Amino acid sequence: MDSGDYKYIWQASDWPHWRFDLTALAGPMAEVSRAQGHLLGRLSDAGMALRDQASLAALTEDVVKTSEIEGELLNAESVRSSIARRLGVDIGALAPVDRHVEGVVEMVLDATANCHAPVSRERLFGWHAALFPTGYSGVSEIKVGRWRDDASGPMQVVSGPIGRRRVHFEAPPADRLAAETGRFLDWLNGAPGEPPLLKAGLGHLWFVSLHPFDDGNGRIARAIGDLLLARADGSPRRCYSLSAQIQRDRKAYYDVLERTQKRSMDVTEWLAWFLHALHRALDQAQHALDAVMTKARFWRRWATLPLTERQVNLLNRLLDGFEGKLTSSKWAAIAGCSPDTALRDINDLLARGVLRKTDAGGRSTSYELNELTD
Repeated sequence: MDSGDYKYIWQASDWPHWRFDLTALAGPMAEVSRAQGHLLGRLSDAGMALRDQASLAALTEDVVKTSEIEGELLNAESVRSSIARRLGVDIGALAPVDRHVEGVVEMVLDATANCHAPVSRERLFGWHAALFPTGYSGVSEIKVGRWRDDASGPMQVVSGPIGRRRVHFEAPPADRLAAETGRFLDWLNGAPGEPPLLKAGLGHLWFVSLHPFDDGNGRIARAIGDLLLARADGSPRRCYSLSAQIQRDRKAYYDVLERTQKRSMDVTEWLAWFLHALHRALDQAQHALDAVMTKARFWRRWATLPLTERQVNLLNRLLDGFEGKLTSSKWAAIAGCSPDTALRDINDLLARGVLRKTDAGGRSTSYELNELTD
């Protein structure tokens, strides 16, 4: 059937027999494999403690960004605390965690840590229930832990105000979901017939094209992609975040999905975009690992220095990428102490050479970490 005879790929006569130009994708696959090898090699040389910190940072970013893509903003410190507790990583004081954060963390960790376990309908239902612990998406009640039924109409991805909404995609009708998801899960759990990296991209695309739930389909599609990437890496340890890269390039992500879902079963363009995003995610992970190693060097340098808990917490905030300039008033606000106490803390660190005044002028004096030297 010609692509002009149908509107969406699931309506094609050859659905879901994916096609792609392996020759065109061979180069990008090789580049991603080299980047993976380089990152995993650095991590293997870094030692267990640094690997734990790098994994904690990557997982935290993954959980926060996969929700942000859908317009949900999670508290990063709550996410980090939830993951740290589950991984047994000591990060000092833990932030409060709510049920919603716990649910997203449960799904992401199960997808990656248990990547080699079969993916069943019940496992997907568990992920969905974890995403919506109250049974509501915003103020709308949804069917949790079961496929949608289309009682209120076909499942559509739309944008724009009411009255001028644009339909970007319409998913298969609900009465096809049992057969469609069964076929998808057989493929997902079966022997790989495609290169592992491409299978990750296909799994992501296939699930989001089925859109089998009332809500949460994008997050679960990305979790399936992460599960397949963990299998491709040969390691359940997450050290990079594809969701964070998708969030950075969100418009292009939705654009390429829409084009792909309205064309033929040749999905070369989608897979090329997926590999490019994955390569950029790996590059970002290299920078994140640099930051983790810089932090480790910093604390090795000042390991014997007697510091208050306030000072340790604020120095860690600076090491983790403090936004804006650090002033004594910001120190006092973050630490919950008086301005005089904040200034004493800062002056103590200035005298010891841990902090220095910035060169930038302005009404308020600001401070930064001294340059790190081994």
